[in-house]
Formats: sequence, C-alpha cells, structure tokens
Amino acid sequence: MVNTYHALALGLATQEDIDTITDLTFKINDILKEYLMEANIKLVDFKLEFGKTPDGQIILADEISPDTCRLWDAATNEKLDKDRFRRDLGGVEDAYVQIRKRLLGE
Repeated sequence: MVNTYHALALGLATQEDIDTITDLTFKINDILKEYLMEANIKLVDFKLEFGKTPDGQIILADEISPDTCRLWDAATNEKLDKDRFRRDLGGVEDAYVQIRKRLLGE
C-alpha cells in the first residue's frame, strides 16, 4: 500500500494532489454516511482508490460496494458486507440483496 509519504517521495502525487484526495475523501464519506443511514445502514469503514485522467484531473477510480465497505444494519449491527464471507457467516448473497433492496426502496 502506498501512503502519503510514499506518494510524495516517489513523485506519484504532489501535495496539492494529496490535499484534493483528502478533501474528496471527506466529502464522499459525508455523502455515503447520510445516504446509507436513510436506508438504515451504518457505514463502518471503506476504501477508496483515486486515479488521474490524462489531463491530470483526480477522480474516484474504484467502485463503492459491499465489497469495498463495511456496512452494518443500523439497528442490529448485523454485517451486510464481505465480512459475511471472510468470517464464514454465510448469507453473503442475501446480505447483498438486502443492501440493494434498501438502497432502491424495494
């Protein structure tokens, strides 16, 4: 994994790039937390990957899904993400369907 210090030392990003990524991350966090809570889903944590377009614009370059987030039921803390698979809890597909239904209001 590359952290801020690596990115700067290797010339992969400028401090301005790092600041932009940080700002975007906080905005994405705020939007996701609010959106998911409306579906009674708690955003516990997530990972983001950023990239640059050929003209140098920083963009979110990864999916946002139960595979890249820890999502729990807001009332029960039931895991509704890839931890169901990693911890051999079963019901992975059911949890993902539940997420879809909640987000689409089904």
